[in-house]
Parts: sequence; structure tokens; C-alpha cells
Amino acid sequence: MSVASFRTSVSLHAANGLTFGRRVGRWLLVGVGYALIAVGAVFAVLPGHLGAPVLAVGLVLSLRSSRRARRTFINLQHRHPRLLFPVRRLLRREPEVIPVMWQALLRFERLVLPARWRFAVRTRRRWK
Repeated sequence: MSVASFRTSVSLHAANGLTFGRRVGRWLLVGVGYALIAVGAVFAVLPGHLGAPVLAVGLVLSLRSSRRARRTFINLQHRHPRLLFPVRRLLRREPEVIPVMWQALLRFERLVLPARWRFAVRTRRRWK
């Protein structure tokens, strides 16, 4: 434990040496990240799944800048691992964009189309 943690009159940000400008910049990054997450979530539901990369960029911005966002993401990850696994694949250092989009297409196809109208699996088998 440091001496700065015993001081009650000094905020933690001041004890860590973060200036006002850096704090404002951090909050701006978190805000932009949350806005990109909202836009990405809306567009990820639409056909084509173009919102997934936007969602990943928003998560990167907010998770790097906010401890609360990291805690929330980890809790959601523990509760819903199947739902967040594609997002985690997009957050890696070298994201697997094409496989994530392919899996999303297969899930969407399985959800919406009857078995005889599904085309993605047959197309992939023909290409192999």
C-alpha cells in the first residue's frame, strides 16, 4: 500500500498523477467507445453483419480506457460465453474477421431459413 492511498483529501487520480486533460481525454475515449458499441450492436443485427468490426473497435476503445467497462465485460463473458466468443475473437491482436462473419452467417441462416433453403453449408462443401 502506498502513502497516497492513506491521504483522504487527495483523489486517486491526483495521487496517480493523472492531469485534468488526460482524465478528460480518457472520458472522451470511453464515450466514443460506447457510441461505437451502440452503432455496432445495431448494425450487427442487420444482414451482412457489418457492425461486428465497429463493435470491436468500440470495445477496444472503452475496455482500454475504463476499468468499470472491463469488469462489466468480464462478468458478461462469464454469464454468456457463447454470445461473446465471436466478439473476443475480434478483439485479439490479429482478429479472425472472415471466420467470425462466416459463423454469424451460419447462425443467422439457421435461425431464419428452413433447412431446405439454407445455402451457406452447401456452398462451402462445393468449394472444398
